[in-house]
Amino acid sequence: MRILLISRCPPYPLYLGDRLIVYHLARQLAERDHHLDLIALDDGAAGMEALAHRRCYADYFQNIQILPDSRRSFFQLARRALLPCSRFPRSADSAWSPDLWNAAQRAASQPYDLVHVFGGISVYEIAGALAHLPRLITPYESFSLLLRREREVHHDRITAQIRLAFARCYESFMFAPYARVVVVAEADAAELRHLNPDYQIDVIPNGVDLGYFSPTCAPRIPGRLLFVGNFSYPPNVDAALWMAREVLPIIRASRPDAVLRLVGNAPPPELTALASPHIQVTGRVEDVRAEYAAADVFLCGLRAGAGIKNKVLEALAMGCAVVATPISADGIAIIPDHHALIAPPEPAAFAAAALRALADPNLCARLGANGHQLLKMQYSWDHVARSYEALYQQIV
Repeated sequence: MRILLISRCPPYPLYLGDRLIVYHLARQLAERDHHLDLIALDDGAAGMEALAHRRCYADYFQNIQILPDSRRSFFQLARRALLPCSRFPRSADSAWSPDLWNAAQRAASQPYDLVHVFGGISVYEIAGALAHLPRLITPYESFSLLLRREREVHHDRITAQIRLAFARCYESFMFAPYARVVVVAEADAAELRHLNPDYQIDVIPNGVDLGYFSPTCAPRIPGRLLFVGNFSYPPNVDAALWMAREVLPIIRASRPDAVLRLVGNAPPPELTALASPHIQVTGRVEDVRAEYAAADVFLCGLRAGAGIKNKVLEALAMGCAVVATPISADGIAIIPDHHALIAPPEPAAFAAAALRALADPNLCARLGANGHQLLKMQYSWDHVARSYEALYQQIV
C-alpha cells in the first residue's frame, strides 16, 4: 500500500511516549514493503536535536515534511466548540495550521491508498483537506477520560470543569470524518462511544520492542522500588509525589532499606525537592533498561491518566515484578496475582502489595516470568502492525 502518515509530532525521540507508535509502526510497515510518506508537526519537544533525530527514522519514509505547530488561543478553541459551522475548516485560512492544511491538500492529489492520522485536536481538522482519500485517526487516548480522572483525584475545581466540558465537546465531533478511530485501551474507547455512539472505534494496544526490552541476568537490588515516567505528563508527577509522600513511609516502616527511584524526563521542582537517601530523582537516563534490570519491584501508582502505560509494558517485558493501580493496567491483559499485583490507589493497600512483593522473591520471579510471557504473546510491535494492516484492508 501507499500510505500517508500525518502526525501531531515527529516519530522520535522515543523517551516521549507519543512517538513510540508512529516510529515502530512505520518501521514495521516499511519492512513489509509499504510505501510511506510523513507529514508531522514539530511540537518543539525535541528541541535543537530535531535534525539528528530525523536520521533515526528517515529510512522508513520516502518523503518527510516537518512543519511548525501553531498554538491555539482560548478564543479559537471556544469559537469552534460553540459554532458548529466552524468546526471543520474548508480552507487553509481557517485552519489551526495553514502549513499543515496546504501540505495535506497537496498530498491528497497523490495516489495514496490510505491516510493515517495520529493525534487529536491539533490534526483532526485536516480531514477536510484530504478529499476522497480513505482515512483513519489514532488519537492514542481520550482526553476527556484523562481530565475526568484528574478531577476525581483532585476534586472539583472550576477550571477543571471548564477544561473537561471543552474536551467532551471536541471529542463528541472531531473524529466524525474518519472511517475508523483507533485508541489503545478499552476504557478510552468506552469514553468516546459515550460521547458519540456513531464513531467506529477499534482498540489496538501499543507494543514493546522485545528485542530491546528483555530480561537480563543482572542481579536485582534488594529494596529498590522503581517508577519510570515522562514527568512533563501531569499524571506521572501526581503518581510519583503520591508514592513518595504517602506510600513510601508506610513501606519503610516495615522495610527501612526500601529506596524509591524516580526515573524520567523533566522532573519538576516539587519532585526534585523530595530527593533524599531513600528517594532518588535521576531525571532522564541514557538507557532505562539498566533501571528495570536493577529494580526489586516496579511500582506504578497512577491515580489519573488515560491510554496504555508504556512504562508498565516495558517493565513486564524486562521481567520486573510489577505492583500497579487499576488505571496503570488499562489496556493490558493483566491477570491479577499472575502477571502483576493490582492494588487500589489507597496508601495502605498499595504499600501492602509492595511489601508482599518485597518479602517474597519467589513471587517476584513468578510475576516477572509470567509478565514477560504475556508481552511476548500479545504486545510485540509485529502484532500491532498486523492488526493495523488488517484494519487498513477493511477501510480500503
